[in-house]
Amino acid sequence: MFANLNSLSQRRRQEEWLDAPNADPEWLRKSLSYIRWVNRLFGYTRATIGHLDRFSRGWKAGQTIRILDLATGSADIPRAILKWAERNGFDVRIVGVDLHPGMAREAAESLDDTRFSVVRADALRLPFADDGFDYAITNMFLHHLDNDQIVSVLRGMARVSRRGIIAADLVRNRRAYFWIKVFTLLANPMVKHDAPISVAQALTRAEVLSLRDRAAIGFASYYSHFAHRFVLAGEKDAGLR
Repeated sequence: MFANLNSLSQRRRQEEWLDAPNADPEWLRKSLSYIRWVNRLFGYTRATIGHLDRFSRGWKAGQTIRILDLATGSADIPRAILKWAERNGFDVRIVGVDLHPGMAREAAESLDDTRFSVVRADALRLPFADDGFDYAITNMFLHHLDNDQIVSVLRGMARVSRRGIIAADLVRNRRAYFWIKVFTLLANPMVKHDAPISVAQALTRAEVLSLRDRAAIGFASYYSHFAHRFVLAGEKDAGLR
């Protein structure tokens, strides 16, 4: 069960069932529901919102903040952001991007809000103008990519965002791998298969910082978060506030 604990010194790339275009719709729905539950349980959603909350101190009253969410999945992060924005009186609009047809459909169906829209597009070739959004965010997407693709996505996020980025994902280590195996013992087959693969192809702090530097986004700082998560977040220029 834990035979791979000793082979985590390097990223081990492997396809996750969740990514397959023909993924079983029922397993997909159950897996997305599980991800939403985990995000709430361990405060992963709050980690992203915490950085937005920090950035919001420089927002001007009445201005509209536009956010691009890459690999939006079932739109649980946009949903949480919009609730936070409403509580705090912010006018936030979000565009969710997902290439997977099942994911894009799930996002559009699960979040019926005029402040949210979904675009099917490739995160490696974003069809948006430079500085078209205030912020670009992503959650649990980078570990699905190889290193060159991660650099491309981070550069793309920086290109389309006028103010800054927030990129949250898993940390790769033995403890995370052990706990994800235990935590998903009774999960559905897709989650049980994909969860340990996600950790095995996740990133270490050193790898994140190296990829950040390759992407030339030195304005983004590395933050450690509870339960084996990191966030790479920052704003480009305080003068834009």
